[in-house]
Amino acid sequence: MKNLKIMVVDDEPGIRSGVSRILSNYSVSYPFMDDDIGFDILEVGSGEEAIEKVKSEPIDIVLLDNKLPGIQGTEVLEFINKNKPEILVMMITSYASLELAVKATNNGAHDFIPKPFTPQELKSSIENVSKHIFLRGMTKKLNKEGKEIRYQFLSVLSHELKSPLNAIEGYLRMMQDKEAGENIADYEQMIDRSLHRIKGMRNLIMDLLDLTKIKLEKKEDKITQVKLSDIAQNAIEAINPYAIQKDVQIELDDEQQVEMNADPGDMEILFNNLISNAVKYNNDGGKVTVRLKKEDRNLSIAVTDTGIGMAADEIESLFNEFYRVKKEQTKNISGSGLGLPIVKNIVDLYNGKIQVDSEVGKGSTFSVILPM
Repeated sequence: MKNLKIMVVDDEPGIRSGVSRILSNYSVSYPFMDDDIGFDILEVGSGEEAIEKVKSEPIDIVLLDNKLPGIQGTEVLEFINKNKPEILVMMITSYASLELAVKATNNGAHDFIPKPFTPQELKSSIENVSKHIFLRGMTKKLNKEGKEIRYQFLSVLSHELKSPLNAIEGYLRMMQDKEAGENIADYEQMIDRSLHRIKGMRNLIMDLLDLTKIKLEKKEDKITQVKLSDIAQNAIEAINPYAIQKDVQIELDDEQQVEMNADPGDMEILFNNLISNAVKYNNDGGKVTVRLKKEDRNLSIAVTDTGIGMAADEIESLFNEFYRVKKEQTKNISGSGLGLPIVKNIVDLYNGKIQVDSEVGKGSTFSVILPM
């Protein structure tokens, strides 16, 4: 049995010991997984001690109280997001501070557990976060262990998609039973959360389809001469409704009318991801420029935006599966964390290179070089 390490950060000894008792003999299992997942529990009473433990010990999950003596839970969350983003944080909150918990979730916490919680509620939350860790681990094996792991990943992921469906169904049942009353306005938050779940699920499914298409399909029969400006223009038209909402102008520069031998589907995925990201992470009233040109025997694609930009440490992780930049400006931007890894897979497939140049607050340029 593989054990995950959970650190419980709460100034109430009763909460800490209660979590330890509930999870000490608890384990979870999923389809296609060889061993169950168990848990090792570490109890911590302050934010300062939590940060020291994060620095010195391998930790997978943190159950973090909002209100702590000394530094607050939100500061611990910020430290973890900046220094150990692979750790999944779940906020422990009272119902009175539910709004703060939702805000913390938007700022990088994986989920939250309201106090008081029952043993079953805690187990259910831990099961969901363990599932996420399990799936994340499988993605790291995709390039090492071939198709078998890939198929297992997709099968388990289809099982994972039940989670947002269950949440949506729960909200619909509450509305059907009129639990919040007769006023439709009282259900707006439930509707918004359901729509957000649906959008995230749809994006995840589409990105996974792209990822498997790139990794599994044979290319020999699909290579043809493609005019890249046509594909880029189609991508611009697809994202343009959202660009109009943000007042973002998209410009295509292809004076040389560049063509190359490629799978049109691959190029469509590449342009869709790069251009949509340039719009999503842009500032209102900003600009996106797509430049295509020949350089010796290579094709150069550069997508430049005037958006929020990134720091160097954020750029280093951009092409990791499921990685998303977490900061104030990105908390309301949805995504699966698979778009740029998909782009990188396409670039690698064509023996190309991709480079990112960015400055915080000034924008980013994604440059792709492909052999003609």
